Amino acid sequence: MEQIATFHTHFGAIQFQKLCKDRGDKPKMMPVPRALSASCGTCVKFQVPFDPESMVHEDMDSIYAVEGTDYRLLFHNEEE
Repeated sequence: MEQIATFHTHFGAIQFQKLCKDRGDKPKMMPVPRALSASCGTCVKFQVPFDPESMVHEDMDSIYAVEGTDYRLLFHNEEE
């Protein structure tokens, strides 16, 4: 499943991209789609299954499933 992670900082996006690469994915950093909102304007599109226990960090905002041209919220970081 294709997913998008949004972040509060660009550094958070870079950290998450590295984490996805370490898990064998080929993540792509890109601008946040207009339909979504994020503090830093950079998101990471990824494929590996999202595991909140091991993938969430303080700079993460939300995780969305990409469903065609729509997005479904999967996770929102309440620790903001």
